Parts: sequence; structure tokens; C-alpha cells
Amino acid sequence: MNKQPKFYQDRVCLNVLANSVENAKECYEAADGHVVLGVLSKNYATDQAAIEDMKRYQEATDNALSVGLGAGDPNQSQMVTRLSEVLQPQHVNQVFTGVGGSRAVLKQEETFINGLVSPTGKVGYVNIATGPLSSGMPALEVPVETAIALLKDMGGSSIKYFPMKGLAHIEEYKVVAKACADNDFALEPTGGIDLENYEEILQIALDAGVEKFIPHIYSSIIDSETGDTRPEDVKKLYEMTQSLINNK
Repeated sequence: MNKQPKFYQDRVCLNVLANSVENAKECYEAADGHVVLGVLSKNYATDQAAIEDMKRYQEATDNALSVGLGAGDPNQSQMVTRLSEVLQPQHVNQVFTGVGGSRAVLKQEETFINGLVSPTGKVGYVNIATGPLSSGMPALEVPVETAIALLKDMGGSSIKYFPMKGLAHIEEYKVVAKACADNDFALEPTGGIDLENYEEILQIALDAGVEKFIPHIYSSIIDSETGDTRPEDVKKLYEMTQSLINNK
């Protein structure tokens, strides 16, 4: 099975939630495989239940599994590491302080591990106090370049920038994107991204020169009645991605 996410033109891989194995397959096909499917650890009572279920997602999508926390819940950090050790997925979501632990249990370098940092309201600075204990403390605001260096030290692949709140933090986001480009680091914006603002968010990253981009598009493309991510919306996002990259 593939160990690394499949990036369109080596640049963009979508990240969407999967409500079932069938839903995961539909979304995977809608993006021609250029997607990782988020399955949230918080939805499972035990590690064993999560592992058994997540293996089914791996088998259905050539390992395009993204082991999730669950709304960035720092209390899921250790469970994500334990699951990742068994599953060896393509993609792992972590709080800032959980990155080193997850990298240590992965048997290859290809797996993408993000580290969650949050906007601060100050351009050029991010909050790295996102761990189980540190998230309950006053924010620790550091230059984004320092956050990237720390994540690299721990074996991280990318910054997970959450919550984006759509375009609410756009000026901060632009500087984060430039820092990722300048420091050869991937970027994963998440929170409030939808079909209306996706192109602008992607274009900013492309213009900055971000080499690897994994946008998380969640609730805005989920059917409220079924809980499924709409494959037709994944297809639209994939088509927007192709258009922007090919016209750059």
C-alpha cells in the first residue's frame, strides 16, 4: 500500500472526512486518489475498535487514511499515536506536542504528520500551546518560522493551521504560507473552508510557493441528513485544484 498521500501534480492532496468505508471509496474516486480520508479517533471507545475499522478504510482506498483527532481535541493525541503505530497510515493529525511521539512509532518517513498551531491575531505569530496540558494554559505565541523549525526538529511534515475560520485570518495565513514556502514545509489549513473560499485559499498558497498543500474541507461539504461527505463536492474541489494548478 502507498505510504505517502497522492498529491496532484506533486502539489495538492485534499483532506475530507469519511462517514463510512463506502463514502471513503466514493470520495477517493471523485478525487482520482488525490485525497486522504479523515477518520476520527474520538469516535471510537477503544483502540482495538478504531484499528479494526480503520483497517477497512485502508484496504478500500490504498491506505489513503488520515488518522484524526476529532475537532483538534488534544486529549486524543496519545490515542492517535497508538493507532498510527499499528496502522502506518498515509497521514496523521497531531497537536504540536504530539508530533515527535507519532514520528517515533512510524516505520517510514513517507507518512505525513502535521502539527496543530493556531492563529493569534498577530501577523507572523502562531500559538503552539495546543497539547493536552498546554492548551489549557496561556497561549505561547512564537514566530511562525520558529514553529516550523520546532516541528521539523520533531519530525513533522506540515503545519496544521486551525481554526482558519474561512478567510477571517487571511493576512496571518498569507504569512504562514510564505514561511512554509521559504522553509520547505507543507501547509494544511483547516476550519471554515468551503466551495466558495477554497480557490482563494489555494491560490494564496500557490502564489507563496508552497510545495505541498493539504487543505481540510470538512463540515461545509457534509450532507446534514446522511452525515456523508458529498462525493460531487469532492469532485468540484478536485476540478478547482486542477484548474488553478494547470493555469498557474
